[in-house]
Amino acid sequence: MKKFFSTLLLLAISLQIFAQNASPSIEQSVYASGKIYVVVACAAIILLGLILFLFSIDRRLKKLEKYSDPKN
Repeated sequence: MKKFFSTLLLLAISLQIFAQNASPSIEQSVYASGKIYVVVACAAIILLGLILFLFSIDRRLKKLEKYSDPKN
């Protein structure tokens, strides 16, 4: 088991090294064309939607817990 974890750790380190040597052409093109704001806006909208969804589920669960447990 120890060999497995050490192999997995070394594999993760080597993958990280290869990822750092990748060419940043996509990053440069997004910054250069000014579309980074679109990407940030989309990410913000998605996160906001997920947060609102989680809050709505939380409220529904609280209502169900209150309804199902009359002792409290």
